[in-house]
Amino acid sequence: MAMTPRENFRAAMERSGPEWVPLDMGKHIGSIHKLHYAALRPLLPELGLREGELILDRMAQTVVPDEELLQYLNVDFRWLVPNWVQVVERDDMDGYIDMWGVPYRGAHGDHFAVDSLAKAPLADVETVEEVEAFPWPDTEDPAQFSGLGERAKDLFENTGYVLGADAIKAGPLMSALQMRGYEQFFIDLVINPELADAIMGRITDALCRMWTRFMEEVGPYVQIAYVTDDLGTQTSLLLSPKVYRKRIKPFHTRLHQHIKSCADVYVMMHTDGAVLPLIEDLIETGADILNPVQTSTAGMDETAELKARYGDRLAFHGAIDVQQMMPNATLEELRWEIARRMTDLGNGGGYIIAPCHNIGHDIPPENTLAFFEMVREMGRYPLNLDDVLESDASYFDRLKRESGE
Repeated sequence: MAMTPRENFRAAMERSGPEWVPLDMGKHIGSIHKLHYAALRPLLPELGLREGELILDRMAQTVVPDEELLQYLNVDFRWLVPNWVQVVERDDMDGYIDMWGVPYRGAHGDHFAVDSLAKAPLADVETVEEVEAFPWPDTEDPAQFSGLGERAKDLFENTGYVLGADAIKAGPLMSALQMRGYEQFFIDLVINPELADAIMGRITDALCRMWTRFMEEVGPYVQIAYVTDDLGTQTSLLLSPKVYRKRIKPFHTRLHQHIKSCADVYVMMHTDGAVLPLIEDLIETGADILNPVQTSTAGMDETAELKARYGDRLAFHGAIDVQQMMPNATLEELRWEIARRMTDLGNGGGYIIAPCHNIGHDIPPENTLAFFEMVREMGRYPLNLDDVLESDASYFDRLKRESGE
C-alpha cells in the first residue's frame, strides 16, 4: 500500500525509506506572489482559481493558494497560518504598524517593507525598565489562532497531508533589529549587551507564550513547526559567529526547545543567506530542518557537502533558487538543477524539495508549472538521475561563464 504524504514525510525525516522526495509550497515564506498567481490562472483554466484576493503574507503580498492548485501540483503540505492581529493601518501613507510596533510602508502595490525613514519603536529606550514598560503584543489575543484548531483537526482526520504550524512572524534577532533600529541594535549587541538581552528576552517571552497557545490549538495534529530569524546576507553572516553564539543562540535554543516541549514536532528554522558557519550551532539549538538552503549565496551552493557534513542530524528544505535560477533558467537547466539538489540532498531521505523563497512575479509561470511537473516525474525513490545530470546544464555554471568568472 502506498504511503500517505504524512507517512512519507515521517520516513524522509527518519531516513527510513521514503517513497518520494516530499514537496512543499504554501507557507507564508514560500507561497506565490499575487501577480504571479494571476499569471498562472490563464494557464490552468480547468482549475477555476480565485484571483488571489486572499493575502497570506501582507509584507510579501503572497496569496493563500487554492486547494485545487495544491492538489494539481501534488504538494504534500498544508499549513496552519496564524491570523494577522493587532495591526494598525497608517493614515499618513499606504502602510501599517504591526503587532510589535514596527512601521511598514507600501512599495507601489508590489510588497511592503519596514519603513526605515520612520522612528523604530524602541529607538529611545535606555534602560531595562523602559524595555519592560513598552506596550508588548497581547499574547492572549484569541483572534490570533482562531479557527486553526478546527482546521487542523479536520485536515488530520480527513487527509493524509503533512500539517505544519506556520511561523509567528517574528524572531529574537529579526524583531529586535526592527524594533530598535538595525544600526543601533548591532551596536547594542557589543557595547550594551544588557539592553540587547532585555529586548531579545522580552521578544522570546512573548513568542514562547504565543507558541504555547498555538500548540494548544494545533499541537495534537501538526508534524512540523516553522520559525524564522534571518542571520545571513548574500555573501556573509549578519554578525560574527562569536557574537551569535554568545548573544543570539541562547534565545534560539530557548524558543526551539520550548516549542518541542509543547508538541511532538520537528522544528524547521528559516534563515536566508550565507549561514554555513552557523549550521552546527543551529542544530544545537534544536533545529531539525534548515530552510531555505539558499544556493545562490556563498557556501550554500555545495549541497552534496552539506548533506555529507550534516545530513545525519539535519534535514534540508528548499534549495531551488528563486532569486536567479528560476527566473532565468531554461527548462533544461531547471531540470538539471532539480536533479542535482535531489541527488545531493535527498539520498536516503532528509530532504524536502521546494522553491527556496516566495515564487515571485519575475519567474515565468511556465517555469513554475514545469518545476512541479519535473519534481513529480523525477522525485520517486530510488533516485537515479544520472542521465539528467550528464548534460551538465547548470544555470549557475552558465552564469559564471557569461560573467567571465
